[in-house]
Amino acid sequence: MTDKTFADRIEALETRLTYQEETIETLNQAVTAQWKQIDTLTRQVAEFGERLRESEAARPGPANEPPPHY
Repeated sequence: MTDKTFADRIEALETRLTYQEETIETLNQAVTAQWKQIDTLTRQVAEFGERLRESEAARPGPANEPPPHY
């Protein structure tokens, strides 16, 4: 193998590594943003579930009343 070929291969690998590092960083930022959004949505769903349970508990239940058509 000549020095020129070896140097070309190393340069190609370095270039490739640079692009891979940029891609990894971009993907990491996307995953981090998605996790933040998932966390926010999970908290909202839990809050809505709690509100639903509270409203169902506060709502009066049927008191053995006949249906309206009687």
